[in-house]
Amino acid sequence: MIDPLAASTRLASAGMEAQSLRLRIAAENVANAQSVGDGPGADPYARKTVTFRAALDRAAGGTSVRLQKIGTDEAPFRIERDPGNPAADADGNVKMPNVNVLLEMADIREANRSFEANVQVIKQARAMVASVIDLLRT
Repeated sequence: MIDPLAASTRLASAGMEAQSLRLRIAAENVANAQSVGDGPGADPYARKTVTFRAALDRAAGGTSVRLQKIGTDEAPFRIERDPGNPAADADGNVKMPNVNVLLEMADIREANRSFEANVQVIKQARAMVASVIDLLRT
């Protein structure tokens, strides 16, 4: 028989790992939102994406989350006119990253809330275990 409190802690931990990775990728995207290519016409930083998949966790007796892949967004790069930029082409246009900072900040906020929800699951499971131990002592 699988201990439901241990299983919930294990599944919440997997969720925390997933959201932590999601936060790191989104933070990297924000940090590189203005990173242009090395030379004229060179491609800038390409937005990274993270994809998860459901995975059976036999030890926990439930479905958990696992990393499927870290990829790059295929959206086109923005073009900005900046003739003084070393990455500008002959026409003075610079390819800018395909990162939408507003979208990344929303993703960071959502991942942070999901992370916090998983932390609360673990806290509640620990509190229940402590209550059971207290009941057994009396």
